[in-house]
Amino acid sequence: MPPAPSEYARAHADEWTLRRRRSDVGCWHDHWVSDWQQFVDEVSWFVEPGQAVALGDPRSWSRPPVAALPMLSGLLRSATMTPVSVGGVVYELLAWGPPDDRRGWLCFPPRDGRDDAVAGIHKLFWQVCGGIVETFGAPTTWWSNQNEVLTAHAVGAQVADALAAYAWIWEDDGSTIPINADEYYPAAVEANGNLTLTHRQDGRLLLFAPDHAFSGVTPLAGCPPYSLLTIDDVPDLTTWIEVCAAAWRNP
Repeated sequence: MPPAPSEYARAHADEWTLRRRRSDVGCWHDHWVSDWQQFVDEVSWFVEPGQAVALGDPRSWSRPPVAALPMLSGLLRSATMTPVSVGGVVYELLAWGPPDDRRGWLCFPPRDGRDDAVAGIHKLFWQVCGGIVETFGAPTTWWSNQNEVLTAHAVGAQVADALAAYAWIWEDDGSTIPINADEYYPAAVEANGNLTLTHRQDGRLLLFAPDHAFSGVTPLAGCPPYSLLTIDDVPDLTTWIEVCAAAWRNP
């Protein structure tokens, strides 16, 4: 017998058509849709053997635009959204582009961030998307090689601990860490541990990148190379989201 649908699938049975069959990756799932197939072809490690996968019917984007993020809103307006449950965890697969060149994000659903200590623009982003955990067909952007982008899990990482672990960078330079770590949170966590930091109040953007090969970055005043950096022409979270959305819209 196939595993039972997730709680989310049961709760949304009126929206989902669960047509299960046995797949070649060893789990039960809906009939493959092309966006999901292209995603798992590229991100083959995401679904673990034996995990239950349920797909809802793809649908056109219907959420309202975010006025402060016009490039992101234009990108999302062109997206197809497929509800996905993997191992009981609920996601949304957003994809766009021609049939032979699809690209997109695996995201968490929108999140109510009213009580979270994040920048205002981040709360607006969460109204339409709960953050990105995987991508396929990706262009090169500031989101490349990130494990988490704008997710609640990323926000929970402790900036003070990350900086303290590398305090020797400033000590060797005869300087001190010039920011109050508690005023910042990670907007993104890179696979190698680099962090994209956002100021909780005004959305200022910094990179903490002791291991990087970035161009277009400048050490923050009072900092040695490979420590805290600013991104040239990308001063804040709003610009960062819009620049990356533009690259995804026109790769």
